Amino acid sequence: MESNSSSFRVRTVVFILALCVIPSLTLIWADADQSEVDNKKSFLAQVNSEIEKVLFFDMAFGSIRIDNVNRDGSPVYDELGNPEKSVVRIPFLVMLLIVGGIFFTFWFRWITIRGFKHSIDVIRGKFDKPEDTGEISHFRALTSALSATVGLGNIAGVAVAIQLGGPGAVFWMIFAAIFGMGEKFCTCVLSQMYRKVNSDGSISGGAMYYVDLGLKQMGGSWVPIGKILGIMYAVMIMAGAIGGGNMFQANQTAEAFRNTFHIPESYNWLIGAILAIVVGIVVIGGIKRIGAATSRVVPAMCGIYVVASLFIILTNITKVPETIGLIFTMAFSQNAFYGGLFGVLVMGIRRASFSNEAGLGSAAIAHAAAKTDEPVREGIVGMIGPFIDTVIVCTMTALVVIITGAWNDPSIVEAGQRNVGVALTTTAYGSVISWFPIILTISIALFAFSTMLSWCYYGERGWVYLLDHFNGVGLKTVIVFRVIFVAFIIFGAVNSLGDVINFSDMLILSMAFPNIVGSIILAPRVLEKVRDYWGRYTSGEMKPVR
Repeated sequence: MESNSSSFRVRTVVFILALCVIPSLTLIWADADQSEVDNKKSFLAQVNSEIEKVLFFDMAFGSIRIDNVNRDGSPVYDELGNPEKSVVRIPFLVMLLIVGGIFFTFWFRWITIRGFKHSIDVIRGKFDKPEDTGEISHFRALTSALSATVGLGNIAGVAVAIQLGGPGAVFWMIFAAIFGMGEKFCTCVLSQMYRKVNSDGSISGGAMYYVDLGLKQMGGSWVPIGKILGIMYAVMIMAGAIGGGNMFQANQTAEAFRNTFHIPESYNWLIGAILAIVVGIVVIGGIKRIGAATSRVVPAMCGIYVVASLFIILTNITKVPETIGLIFTMAFSQNAFYGGLFGVLVMGIRRASFSNEAGLGSAAIAHAAAKTDEPVREGIVGMIGPFIDTVIVCTMTALVVIITGAWNDPSIVEAGQRNVGVALTTTAYGSVISWFPIILTISIALFAFSTMLSWCYYGERGWVYLLDHFNGVGLKTVIVFRVIFVAFIIFGAVNSLGDVINFSDMLILSMAFPNIVGSIILAPRVLEKVRDYWGRYTSGEMKPVR
């Protein structure tokens, strides 16, 4: 006990010392980048461009071209009087996500529907066994995973989807989430099948482990393929944690506070620094402390947000049918302002993946730590994530934004010129409940805080996996990653939203490639587990503990 207390104090001192120096360094970096913005692309923009060339190539090869139009539908002409045209891209990884979701849903015989009720029972603790291997309960594993998904993606992400894809993007977000449940199921089962128990009793799991260990078991040429995919994923999860897991969160939190409380932009670094200190204090405690924090924060913040959303929806109940009709109509329309059918579809799927992370494998890292000896059971718990995140929370946000008319207000939305993000959602809620932007801003801070906690854990598991290749120093050096992670919170707060959100999308969506490829290869092994588990469950052999 004395040793643990001393170790905790040392780690806390390291964080405080690091945070005294880091704000100055990140501000210098941000200022240097900003001073050259008029002459060339920012550093993040250059990184985005390189990633896009490799993993986001256009599967239509530029064949889908549409006429550009203004918001009122009038055509746009070039200097010679010819109609302007633009190419609607079909990114490879976006299509991989939806194809993967459809494959897993049918491969596992719609377990996402058959096992829905059973999932609720497991989450309620009816099958919990304290003696099972793991660090946290099914419920805390789910809230830890949800803390990384139910957040600013539901607030800012939905607003961006509607801004750039119109109301029709909401339909494709829900479509992607329903099939994404199958992807989430598979990855959470695999995370339990191939998790690693570390020397200190902690659990390491996730896509980097199951694609590596799972393909290693298959032998032959699969061994090096698994290792390459594992390393690729570990690098991406670390970078994704720093990009979407904290920079985007800090950026939108700073924007929310600036808009609500009229704080000068020059104080963004201070907001970032406060977030960094609070996050740093929690993450040094690992998944147990993260799970304890999120099990309290996530239900509370979801409750506040859902109640406020329902209030606005119910007070405008007569507009709901019209709103739903608009979502369906524009999901299949050829409205060129939003990129036509394909443009709307791609935007919806892309934002859904960013919001609920289905197919990306990140949530599987938290579910790997759950106490259970039944891998399929944790998959059944994990698959509920996209349903809660997108089908419930995102849909409520979308209905409010559309019902209030904020989505189509030219004074708020300037599509193609800037990403209004959280400001659009705040305006929508504030138009009905004048004081709600204050509550929403506080909720945003909580959303960002909980998301950062889980993404730091995700990123550090990637760090442990990589560094364990060097004499097993992963756990011994994990504090280094945590300090780096916390430092970038401040950098995200002071950088521009456009570069931050593009960087986040690129890195997080890139995780889908090694994860889905590895999961498809291992899908037959998962199906064997599913058949065994479901047979025992439906026969009555598997009894609830309580």
